[in-house]
Amino acid sequence: MKPQDIFFFVSLVVLLAFRRPVLFVWAGLGALAFAIPLFATWTFFTAERLTWYAGAFFLTHILISLVKPHRVQ
Repeated sequence: MKPQDIFFFVSLVVLLAFRRPVLFVWAGLGALAFAIPLFATWTFFTAERLTWYAGAFFLTHILISLVKPHRVQ
């Protein structure tokens, strides 16, 4: 298990504790922002993992949004 995997799982558990869907979107966008320079320097393994992590954050956002409907005021 690589360090980025451990960081991903720890951050996923922390974000699940908050259960705020917008935090998962920001985490996914942050992972994509970190992946862009890694693709530019041809560090493909870590950059590809970061794009998978971003997808996991976005999927979790969708699942939490479906389970926890928003209230319209």
